[in-house]
Amino acid sequence: MSGRWYRSVLVRFYLVGGASALAYVVLFVLLRFVMPSQLANVLALLISAVANTAVNRRFTFGVRGTDDLMRHYLQGLAVFAVGLAVTGGALWLLHIWISDPSRVQEVSVLVVANLVATVVRFVGLRRVFAPT
Repeated sequence: MSGRWYRSVLVRFYLVGGASALAYVVLFVLLRFVMPSQLANVLALLISAVANTAVNRRFTFGVRGTDDLMRHYLQGLAVFAVGLAVTGGALWLLHIWISDPSRVQEVSVLVVANLVATVVRFVGLRRVFAPT
């Protein structure tokens, strides 16, 4: 794995991650109108994570075809679980600290938690899709 390959992957990963993070926040805010914050977080994160895995698989890591498709998605879901633990834990702590936080406070906490989860996601997905 060359330094050039790694930098190229990192740039594409951040582009996909930025779009996914934006989609996640929009989904969370929309879902939050009709459901509790933890459920909105789970659904928004799951939808954006599945899309993120698909786009990262093809665009970021150049994987095409169906070889290892199920393994990639299962490993992507494992990485999702870590992100869910981070964001769900952050929401839980916010609701302990502030009994009725505003949407701005919820989204702010989730953005920070997502930054942490993104580092974990990159490390996890890089191992899943990196050439051997």
